[in-house]
Amino acid sequence: MKTFRFVDFLVYIKSKILYSRILQVTEQLRDFSLRDQTRRAALSIILNVAEGSAKRSDKEFSRFLQISLGSVNELYACLDVMRSNNFISEENFDKLRPECEDIARQLGGLTKKLRFNS
Repeated sequence: MKTFRFVDFLVYIKSKILYSRILQVTEQLRDFSLRDQTRRAALSIILNVAEGSAKRSDKEFSRFLQISLGSVNELYACLDVMRSNNFISEENFDKLRPECEDIARQLGGLTKKLRFNS
């Protein structure tokens, strides 16, 4: 078994890309609590996939994927708040939304796959 198997997961790779984009989009944000919460939510997606992949059972791993999915929803809510307050452009929001949706779908699919393997 590979020691760090998560590095090959597409959802992990895409989550890292999304995190980099979130860092860029929030760089000039003056609402520091919103900026920090948005960054933490994006990072949490990555870290829970990684941590969960090290668990001994698919049931445990699935729980961490659910936490990651919650973080995607939290991230999307942060982006929506930023858009509503004109902290980010509609264009940036429209670029990030499909990335969040894609990661949410991948997390859901991986969770289902783990359930069927159990």
